[in-house]
Amino acid sequence: MTGMQTTQIATPLVRLHDGIEIPQLGLTLFQVPPGETRGVVEQSLDAGYRHFDTAAAHGNEQEVGEALIASKLPREDYFLTSKLSNLRADPQSTLDAFEASLERLGLDHVDLCLINGAGAEPRQLLDAWRALEWIQREEAARTIGVANFSLEGIELLEREARSLPAVNQIELHPRLQQPELCAAHAARGIATEAWGPLGQEELLADPVIARLAASHGKTPAQVVLRWQLQLGHIAIVRPVSPGRIGESVGLFDFELCHRELAAIADLGRDRQVLLR
Repeated sequence: MTGMQTTQIATPLVRLHDGIEIPQLGLTLFQVPPGETRGVVEQSLDAGYRHFDTAAAHGNEQEVGEALIASKLPREDYFLTSKLSNLRADPQSTLDAFEASLERLGLDHVDLCLINGAGAEPRQLLDAWRALEWIQREEAARTIGVANFSLEGIELLEREARSLPAVNQIELHPRLQQPELCAAHAARGIATEAWGPLGQEELLADPVIARLAASHGKTPAQVVLRWQLQLGHIAIVRPVSPGRIGESVGLFDFELCHRELAAIADLGRDRQVLLR
């Protein structure tokens, strides 16, 4: 597809608290091996995706950048997120990691940069966040956010930092709905972005999901993603198969009614709610 113009999914945009707009549906390159990543990105562009999520830890930033550049799409026509991890106790380490990501991507900026809070100490989180604030001021990232932050992590930034994240990317699906954390996001104007939005394969085989899919003439994955979007979440899906990539086209011609939304919400009521 190099140099070709592609179709685009009419994905709704979510306006973040700093005014930046992000496509509500995106594709994550998590666990896509180097050597396959460029082809996956090209196929996803052909399917209409314009929101891509990668990370230094994925080991495939270079191929993501190569595919996006080779597409010849104007830079403003796609939204790119990258995520930093393995935080150290000084802001310079975060700045160095970000510069290395930009170099691998071959771009002069990303649209969203996240820091991954999983396993990090509070001081590390705060120092890394302050480095991200500087990166945003220098316009190397249009907006900034966090991933896998607990409510405690959000409250730390609220007390100590100059700004709040635009996004918190967390594991969220009907069996793990994280209502307390989502409510804390909403109260602070932080967008909730769901990774693993489809849960495990057993969720897609659930009789409730199967019934709703049959009633709408959709796949179980489309029903669960529609639930995510109607709740206002940003959802990033994994390219587990060519068919799954193409399922996104059928997300915007149907709606779940309030009873159907409630039936899906009930799937999480007997599960322990975890704050990550």
